[in-house]
Amino acid sequence: MSLTATAPRFCRDQAVRFLGGEGTIKSYQSDAGHWTYLVEMPMGPEPEMGRIGYETTITLLESDLEAL
Repeated sequence: MSLTATAPRFCRDQAVRFLGGEGTIKSYQSDAGHWTYLVEMPMGPEPEMGRIGYETTITLLESDLEAL
């Protein structure tokens, strides 16, 4: 049995929303016939203790995302 993924719905640097926030697609890959996306959320105000790097980058399934 062959699993073939369709073309991805979203592209790099595209703004998306999901349950819990918004972000920008940084990369994506096909995994077991489904597209997964690495989404970087925007940085909020700098906390008192300073900042080390990006606040949050998460991996989401295509079905969890909606274009802005």
